[in-house]
Amino acid sequence: MLRLGRKLGIFPFRTVSKESYSVRPVKPLDPPRNPNCLTASRFSMSASDRTPQIGEFDTSHSIAVRRFNRTHGLIPPAVEDQDLQLQRCLKQLSQRQKSIDKYLYLSGLRNSNVHLFYRLTTKHIKDIAPLIYTPTVGDACLQWSHNYVQPEGLYLSYADKGRVASVLHNWPYQAEITVVTDGSRILGLGDLGINGMGIPVGKLALYTACAGIRPEATLPLMLDLGTGNKELLEDPLYMGSRREKASARDEQEFMDEVMIALNEKWPGIVVQFEDFKNPFPALERYQHKYTCFNDDIQGTGAVVLAGIINAVKKSGVPVKGQRAVFMGAGSAGVGVAKQIVEYFMREGLTEEQARECFWLVDTKGLVTNDRGDKLADHKIYFSRNDNAGQQYKTLAEVVDYVKPTILMGLSTMGGIFSPELLKKMAGWNKRPIIFPLSNPSANSECTFEEAVKYTEGRALFASGSPFPPEIYEGQTLQPGQGNNMYVFPGIGLGTILSKSTVVTQSMIYASAEALSTALTPSERSQGWLYPEIARIRDVSVIVAMGVIRAAEKAGVDRETRIEGMKDEELEKWVRSKMYDPSEETERVEREVHSFIEEVAATKGGIRGSHL
Repeated sequence: MLRLGRKLGIFPFRTVSKESYSVRPVKPLDPPRNPNCLTASRFSMSASDRTPQIGEFDTSHSIAVRRFNRTHGLIPPAVEDQDLQLQRCLKQLSQRQKSIDKYLYLSGLRNSNVHLFYRLTTKHIKDIAPLIYTPTVGDACLQWSHNYVQPEGLYLSYADKGRVASVLHNWPYQAEITVVTDGSRILGLGDLGINGMGIPVGKLALYTACAGIRPEATLPLMLDLGTGNKELLEDPLYMGSRREKASARDEQEFMDEVMIALNEKWPGIVVQFEDFKNPFPALERYQHKYTCFNDDIQGTGAVVLAGIINAVKKSGVPVKGQRAVFMGAGSAGVGVAKQIVEYFMREGLTEEQARECFWLVDTKGLVTNDRGDKLADHKIYFSRNDNAGQQYKTLAEVVDYVKPTILMGLSTMGGIFSPELLKKMAGWNKRPIIFPLSNPSANSECTFEEAVKYTEGRALFASGSPFPPEIYEGQTLQPGQGNNMYVFPGIGLGTILSKSTVVTQSMIYASAEALSTALTPSERSQGWLYPEIARIRDVSVIVAMGVIRAAEKAGVDRETRIEGMKDEELEKWVRSKMYDPSEETERVEREVHSFIEEVAATKGGIRGSHL
């Protein structure tokens, strides 16, 4: 109806618009083909030529809307309320026994009725999140090529070098945020090549569910730079390019082209790097030039820091008395430790004093200056020089040497926090801080049950993957989960809304501080370290506000409309920009009926219309 709309002075509707949460200028697009966008293409073609879009086969639509969409008769006649739709989805989900089967069902739902998928996810986030992201996404990635059914993102192959911009042009939607991976280090599963696409897909689903970033504004992006996984290269069903992993130099040149092309097509797009084997080069190269951050380093650090802030307060031990042993000295471990160093400094320690509170352990033992091997650059900052020539080769030896107050696990070595170590932690500390953060659950350094049992219920506990509550001496104890979903959705939302030119370290730290304040009085009284996950959208608002305020203070924001807003006004404004899937049916009804009324008021109606 584009020609008719012009005659009537009616502009085509746009889902991503100046008045939606997406506040950057939107360039004119060809008629969108977005199956996730109910209204983007509704008014952009003649009535007689119109073809229903996948997302429009929604049983909550009225008969009038179905007639307009030309879906009348193509779906059962009953007009259902949203609660009944969810009831059916939950029943269908319960009929699938394996988590991977539930994942595949949810993936199909997202691609066939995106708003129903997000209504289900937002209302049952505690149950659905583990199915669309960790821990189930690990299995989904392992089987990605074998289970492939439909496209769910954009793939950029190394063979596209020199033509990246033209490939990006094939993405028909207006992207505001992208999650980018090369699949070289997926969770604790190693190099999975393009099978790692499950990570950007799942991560962006959480950006939408948890922070209200519209689904059509998200871009899952896989960089196919080859793989060193021989098993994948020999698998006839593997769908990635069959080449060895690109060299570091080739990867950097390719990444330069990708970042330029992304920002030329979508100026200011927020880029989140995820699951690169070596995440530091890209972050260091681009963080002061583009709007980007790395969730493995910065997001993990922020969410753990929020838990540590609350745990340190509950432990009764001041920061100057804290001693932290980290099992795992990779990018995530170092990123977490550096975030905590900043917190200790803000609590009054010098940088040197704060750094000396940390002992990092890798597969060769305690990281020291005189260990005899060449340390990776990122480990040098925390390398010890006070070991008097003594080398501690195991975690048990380091724990006996340090007698830590904090035991942190980012090693992907399941069960390495043994009962003996946990008992020692309980012996040295009234409230030992135990954070086994590795994913998926099988890689967790210990379980919540073990932590409760061997510390006599006194552990201040947070894990990376979910664990069930435990009953100890008649009291139900809730495990904390240091899940990045507490912070990265809010970081993304706050960065988009503030129109920040870069993501500063102060914005990352602000997300942690905001999260640490997000607990309700009831949650604090029960000793929780993190808020109830069912409140994640409220938590994301708090985190986004902290990020926005930090962006303002750093002078990197460009959104002038929020200057001088009080917190109450800012909160209301942030909430008004968030996508709410439960409102989509009503919004479509309003738009269609408004359009029909305008057309009906036109002399002669619409020639050839099916209304």
